[in-house]
Amino acid sequence: MASPFSQRRAAFLLAIAALAAVSAPIARGQGMLVDARPGHHFRLPRPIIPPQPTPAASSYRIESLEVDAKLNDSVARVQVSQTFKNTGSGQIEASFVFPLPYDGAIDQLTLLVDGKEFPAKLLTKEEARKRYEEIVRTNRDPALLEWVGTGMFQTSVFPIPAGETRTVTLRYTQLCRKSAGLIDFIFPLSTAKYTDGLLKKLKLNIVIDSPVDLKNIYSPTHEVKVDRTGKRQATVTFTAEETVPTEDFRLFFDAGDQPVAASVVSYRPEKDEPGYFLLLATPEIKPNGDAEDEDDKDADGDDEKAKSAGKTVIFVVDRSGSMSGEKMDQAKDALKFVLNNLKQGDTFNIVAYDSEVEAFRPELQKFDDETRAAAIGFVNGLFAGGSTNIDGALDRGLGMLEDADRPSYVIFLTDGLPTVGEMNEAAIAKHAAAANKIRARMFAFGVGYDVNSRLLDRLARDNHGRSEYVRPNENIETAVSSLYRRIGAPVMTDVELTIDVEDAKESDGAVVSRLYPTGKFDLFAGDQAVIVGRYRVPGDAKATLNGKLAGEEKSFSFPAELAPDSDDDANAFVAKLWATRRVGEIIDELDLKGRNEELVNELVALATKHGILTPYTSFLADENNQVREARLQSETAGEALTLLREAEGEGGFNARYNKSSLQFAEKPTAAPASASAPALAVADASGGYGGRFGGESFHRTLETRGRGVVYYDALQDRQVVANTMINVGRKTFNRRGDRWVDSTLSEEKEKEAQQIERFSDEYFDLVVKHGKHVAPYLALDEPVTIELDGQVYQW
Repeated sequence: MASPFSQRRAAFLLAIAALAAVSAPIARGQGMLVDARPGHHFRLPRPIIPPQPTPAASSYRIESLEVDAKLNDSVARVQVSQTFKNTGSGQIEASFVFPLPYDGAIDQLTLLVDGKEFPAKLLTKEEARKRYEEIVRTNRDPALLEWVGTGMFQTSVFPIPAGETRTVTLRYTQLCRKSAGLIDFIFPLSTAKYTDGLLKKLKLNIVIDSPVDLKNIYSPTHEVKVDRTGKRQATVTFTAEETVPTEDFRLFFDAGDQPVAASVVSYRPEKDEPGYFLLLATPEIKPNGDAEDEDDKDADGDDEKAKSAGKTVIFVVDRSGSMSGEKMDQAKDALKFVLNNLKQGDTFNIVAYDSEVEAFRPELQKFDDETRAAAIGFVNGLFAGGSTNIDGALDRGLGMLEDADRPSYVIFLTDGLPTVGEMNEAAIAKHAAAANKIRARMFAFGVGYDVNSRLLDRLARDNHGRSEYVRPNENIETAVSSLYRRIGAPVMTDVELTIDVEDAKESDGAVVSRLYPTGKFDLFAGDQAVIVGRYRVPGDAKATLNGKLAGEEKSFSFPAELAPDSDDDANAFVAKLWATRRVGEIIDELDLKGRNEELVNELVALATKHGILTPYTSFLADENNQVREARLQSETAGEALTLLREAEGEGGFNARYNKSSLQFAEKPTAAPASASAPALAVADASGGYGGRFGGESFHRTLETRGRGVVYYDALQDRQVVANTMINVGRKTFNRRGDRWVDSTLSEEKEKEAQQIERFSDEYFDLVVKHGKHVAPYLALDEPVTIELDGQVYQW
């Protein structure tokens, strides 16, 4: 069965619905049941329900959900298997229903219930909308309105007796959306949030088999595991237990024969404001993780070799008395890991310091078996004792670097404060920047709570790198080896991004701005750069990466599309990721350069609009907070920012750990995935958002079905899920009394709201009047006040 359909949010969505005799009420997602008894109002089950003395008449639980997909170019062959249990007290006469939200085609669709095939009927989006509205009006439950505007398939009826289970298997072939070479695969998981209890088992297994070499593979929604089994094959997996999916699964990938590949995703929710874009870039990759060393054609058609450049690594390691015991052993293991993973053509050295500064050799050493063995012997001979001469150690290590054409990296590790030599924070940072004459990148590792974390951030910022923080109960070798796996094989270095738009006028000014991370960056084999920014001019564009490849200046250009406007919110994650990094950058500026009222105001504005809360703006999620005037909010944030005065100790450590997580985030912040989420989720080498999650946070996020804003509590060293502030599509809402209020509305504007009766024709017509992105707002359970295209409504 084949048909075109509107692709905007998910590959397609599944549902189960109980059918009435004449008109079949339906529900959608990874399985939903609706009681069809005449005159019986039924709400979709929620993950957390109050204790009931007797089972509900109509209720169900999704026991398991397993997805297997094979992607070949833009064609996806998918099999979905899910098991439903009727937890109600009566039999359900069910129909399996799934909406079709894509601009693509689906065919070869087969649906089995306990092995028996059931036929499916296609409904157009107009027919489906009538069904949605009938169900919502009958059951007085707005949940289904999230998917208004899509077509659907619907099966014939099958029974599920009380207490029994049914396994539904769906097989289909789908054409995924493809834009400028970037393939977009979405599988709908979020509808499984409507279930009685937790989903016991969730498993996704996606195999990518490309006709040409794979390049970027990126999920903005889930922490996936990517196993590249060949140049043209990869397996992407995600598993969770005791969970409730709160968002759809999204996977981007591209392929090509260039030494360097890049793709762009854009999003512009407001026509009169700059849009947002995300660029993914990766070099040619071998199955073993090295850069490709066969001749290829670059984007301009020239023969080129995308091979890993020889690099220089300087390891500057603290051996002062505070490093004694397990920390020193772990530091030695970290050194040995780096030494055992250097490559022919690399140069290196080791600087160990306490009160004195000692180098492995007086100058850089070429890496080979002989120098590696000697260096490991030097490492084995290190022991802890004495004071901490940070200034002298950095001067010695940076002074060895002289070749500006060679990628150079300094791995600096300390667990304490400078106690001998120069001890002034600003002076140490100034000396290091002056000694770094070749633009080497410094990665500063702070071990434990006794470090001057602000000093480490200054060193990293001034020397083109980043700081990493290792908690007292974490392993130093694990942190260092994770970083080195990323930077071990530089392919293209000192890379800069430019974007040119066709027909752009000089009077338009700069096309793009506020790119993060800032400055030049490096591309490494086995790694992927994620760049975000804003754009002023939409249209067909050309993205160009300029940098050094194999020691020579090279440029690679790629097509891009910068959207003039975005009716739906499929790419809303791009705006939130940009806002996350911008917030991290603002905090860094305030931390290292001092108070700036404009930046404080912007910090509050970003928190309000995008729901990016920090320890300094978390008061916005306090239901008891009645401060809505911008000036007073900025004053409150400014008072909270005094926490940054603490440069040392656990408070300073936590504040800068959190700041780094925001600056280098690779996906928007998210709530914990399951009730069994670990108490400590450490920021990984890819820049994942770190912090402490517990089961309480998971259950709190279920109260708002995954929409609750996540923020970090630096004082308690934990992540908190706020159920008084939620993200829905492009908007953020605050709970005020019993109502969700658009976060950007002033009290005056709120009073101008036009009252609309929920479930009326006028209510349903808001999607037609203002666009598809409005549908999720209609699905909110509680009363809502919202501004749409300048008009304020409430229902």
